[in-house]
Amino acid sequence: MVVAAPTPDGNEKARATELPVIDLSDRRSEVSKLMVKACEDFGFFKLINHGVADDIIAKMEEQSYQFFAKPSSEKQLAGPSKPYGYGCRNIGCNGDVGEVEYLILDGNPASIARSSETISADAIEFRCAVRSYVEAVRALACEILEVMAEGMGVPHTSVFSALIRDADADSLLRLNHYPPVPDDWDTSPSDPRHQNPRIGFGEHTDPQILTLLRSNDVRGLQISLHDGVWVPVDPHPQAFFVNVGDVLQVLLTLLS
Repeated sequence: MVVAAPTPDGNEKARATELPVIDLSDRRSEVSKLMVKACEDFGFFKLINHGVADDIIAKMEEQSYQFFAKPSSEKQLAGPSKPYGYGCRNIGCNGDVGEVEYLILDGNPASIARSSETISADAIEFRCAVRSYVEAVRALACEILEVMAEGMGVPHTSVFSALIRDADADSLLRLNHYPPVPDDWDTSPSDPRHQNPRIGFGEHTDPQILTLLRSNDVRGLQISLHDGVWVPVDPHPQAFFVNVGDVLQVLLTLLS
């Protein structure tokens, strides 16, 4: 996830740009071309008809809402985040303001089972929701990587997906909760009304292979184009947002 940080000179402006929306149910050869182009042009795309069942998503989101609604003293029992667990902190040193609280879970089933005991009063329900979600999203990520490999003409299309397919592979689930922003508050980095626009999470790249993000109908996400201009990403309730991570960018460069 990438959100614009305030810029010192205010010269960069957010620009309305049509970001790619890719339908995974379309013909695979066409989808692979669209994914590769989206990665080249934006490093980002929205994916619809992704195959992750609505009930799996709904159960995971409900568990997230229940956790963050708890008193702080109860949430602290699931922390500190080193690296997995609950955390709450001020964000950034480059002009970012605001706070985020988060829950980071290892994608390994055994780790999920252990951490569930300190996260939810109903550990079994929480564990089942998380495991179902992680398995479904991991399968989706593998399919995305294989479709990308096909679009690039890579002989062995599992070259990327093999890195994450195993349940013991290095993957994580991160749940973020941001304080509400007033409806009339502009998150644009160039907004002249605010000396310090309220930023939930500052400018950054994702270090891993892929980030698959649920938008939850929440606005505020922005991505940076090649020319440094920030583009707001409108929520899409039926989509996963797919962001190319640093590792995949390196792999794509080596194979291109």
